[in-house]
Amino acid sequence: MNKKVFSTLFLAVFSVTLGVGLVVPLLPVYAYELGATGLYIGFIFGAFSLSRTVFLPYFGYLSDLKGRKPFITTGLLAYFLVSIAYILSKNVNFFIAIRFFQGIGSAMILPVAQAYVGEITPKHKEGFVMGLFNVSLYGGLSIGPLVGGMVNDTFGIQFSFLSMGAVSLVGFFLCLIFLPPRTHERLLTPAKPPLRYRILIRNKYVGALFLFRLAYTACIGLVWAFLPLFAHTRFKLSSSSIGVLIMLGVLTSGLLQTPMGVLADRFNKRALIAIGGLVTAGAVFSFVHAQGFWGLFVGNILFGVGGGISVPAVMAMTVIIGRRTDSMGSVMAILTMGHSLGMLMGPILAGIMTDVFQPGLAFMGGTVVMVVGVVVALLLSSGFQTWAEE
Repeated sequence: MNKKVFSTLFLAVFSVTLGVGLVVPLLPVYAYELGATGLYIGFIFGAFSLSRTVFLPYFGYLSDLKGRKPFITTGLLAYFLVSIAYILSKNVNFFIAIRFFQGIGSAMILPVAQAYVGEITPKHKEGFVMGLFNVSLYGGLSIGPLVGGMVNDTFGIQFSFLSMGAVSLVGFFLCLIFLPPRTHERLLTPAKPPLRYRILIRNKYVGALFLFRLAYTACIGLVWAFLPLFAHTRFKLSSSSIGVLIMLGVLTSGLLQTPMGVLADRFNKRALIAIGGLVTAGAVFSFVHAQGFWGLFVGNILFGVGGGISVPAVMAMTVIIGRRTDSMGSVMAILTMGHSLGMLMGPILAGIMTDVFQPGLAFMGGTVVMVVGVVVALLLSSGFQTWAEE
């Protein structure tokens, strides 16, 4: 494995996700104070996922053909510019537009970086390497909400936006300087052209992982978009307390990524996905009955455990599929589309439920979605181990 490439991508993804973590948990309350309803808060989160979903196939396929570095560096620079736009935003509609353009930048970063790491991953180490790489993602997202809450309480949200821009710029320069040029990437990736999407989407294993990730990230979208508002309006928690709650789930999941990745290399990956998915469903359901900070505290830890168990197994299976099809970027893009659609559907449907009924019903809906995702993924992924070893 190329350690220089891995380390550079690790630090770059950590920096950009740290920046995202600084501001995303603050957005629901900030938008609410600008006059946004539950549905509009759903649109703010959904706009990001919509644009990312639209552009993921394009950037994923092009990165297989043209190389990874140009897309990763462009996306990181876009995040810096978006942070400046956040500072200038004064109304909800402009907020939605900014999130839309941020989604385009996001489509260039994480799935392309994951594809890059997948290409340099040794066989039979998929779970370990992808689990280790995911520490960069979860590390940034876990530290970010805590620091962002403290920064917001002390200096205000505008400083949080500025901080997001600064760390994104750090990631940009890391990749610009230390990633090898595109010509060298050809030595790391197959020369065979990637498969077209119309062929990849017929693969039932791709479908299984896509649907599971869609269900799982619908729950993430629900928690990220409405748990802060739920905690703020029902229990009057501060931004720092809300930051701690969001951090708990992400940090717990991040701490489990590497050990669960090792387990995924040695154990039945489908079983780990099922166990993690069911734990996630139980965690989302627990929010309905939470009585205060400590109830939300326990629920967020369980939510992180569910993701920590299931995500490394999902990523290991994704790398295996990408390697077998010589379409790592495209396969990663499809899986990230599931992520984006989940983040689009979860907040919007939850926003409608919140406006029409109550927040508790939104969490119950997320529970049902997660259980269905587990069942469908298990059915579609039967026979994966035999197929992978052919």
